[in-house]
Amino acid sequence: MARSIWKGPFVDGYLLKKAEASRSSGRHEMIRIWSRRSTILPQFVGLTFGVYNGQKHIPVLVTEEMVGHKFGEFAPTRMFYGHSSDRRAKRTAGPAVAGAAPAAPGTAAAAPTGGTSQS
Repeated sequence: MARSIWKGPFVDGYLLKKAEASRSSGRHEMIRIWSRRSTILPQFVGLTFGVYNGQKHIPVLVTEEMVGHKFGEFAPTRMFYGHSSDRRAKRTAGPAVAGAAPAAPGTAAAAPTGGTSQS
């Protein structure tokens, strides 16, 4: 369910202070934050935030397209390594099995012999 409009976007107070201080100083360093729940505001465009993902701070350069989204959307917390069954399927579907009969001539598996293709 979306947040009601009359409440406005949620942003932690310290985040606004840090962004303002960074902009006024003119230094381009990463602002380390732990507030994944805060909404990205137009004032943050062009700044780099280090969003904590539970293990380390992921650098996020804020662009125009990110305004209105949450910081947590751009720092994934889980790493997907793939399913173990996929590796088994690759091994069996890989190269042709030794001892298998070759494809019969004239079937779809046979290689084309010269000729022009009509597509």
